[in-house]
Amino acid sequence: MTSPAPTRTASFERDTRETSVACTIDLDGAGRGRRDTGVPFLDHMLDQLARHGGIDLEVTCRGDLEIDTHHTVEDCALVIGRAIHAALGDHSGIARMGFATVPMDEALASAAIDLSGRPYSVVAIGSAGGAGLPPTLLTHFVESLAAEARMCVHLSVLAGRDPHHMAEAAFKALARALSMAVATDPRRRGTIASTKGTLIA
Repeated sequence: MTSPAPTRTASFERDTRETSVACTIDLDGAGRGRRDTGVPFLDHMLDQLARHGGIDLEVTCRGDLEIDTHHTVEDCALVIGRAIHAALGDHSGIARMGFATVPMDEALASAAIDLSGRPYSVVAIGSAGGAGLPPTLLTHFVESLAAEARMCVHLSVLAGRDPHHMAEAAFKALARALSMAVATDPRRRGTIASTKGTLIA
C-alpha cells in the first residue's frame, strides 16, 4: 500500500491597525474558496489566480478602505505569498519554473515564475488595472506576492487597450505560470530542482 501524498496546504493570518487578513491555500485544489477583500476588483483578480492556477484559495480581509485600497491590496498579497511559500514545504519534487502567455480579447500578457527562494520581480503592465486596483497598485501586489513567496516573477502585458482586459490577462498568465511551477514532477520525487540542493535557505 502506498502512503498518501502529503498535503500542500497552509493558513496564515495577519492583524495590524490597518488590516486583518486571513488566508488558506491548497496548491492541489480546483479553484474553490471565497475571496472577500472588500475590493471587488481584487476579488475578481484573485478568482482568476485560483481558478486558472488550479489552487483552492480562501482570502478574507477587513481593511481601512475609508483611506484607500493600498493597505488591503498590499497585505493580501503578503499573506497569500507567505501561504504559497509555506505550502511548498521544502520545495522537493516541484517543477520550480513555469511560464505562460495568455490572451484576453485584444490584450495579451506573459508571465514567467521561478520558485528559486530569491525574491525578485519585474512588472511591466502598462495601464492594466481596475476600480481600486490601479496599475501602480497592481504592480505593487505582484511585487509583494513575489517577496513573501520568495519567487522570481517577470510579468508583462504585451498588448491591449482595455485596462480590465489587460489586468485579467496578466492574472491569468500569472496563475498558469504558478500552476506549472508548483506542479509535482515524478522525475524529481524526493529531490530539489537546484544544483545548490535547497530552494529555501
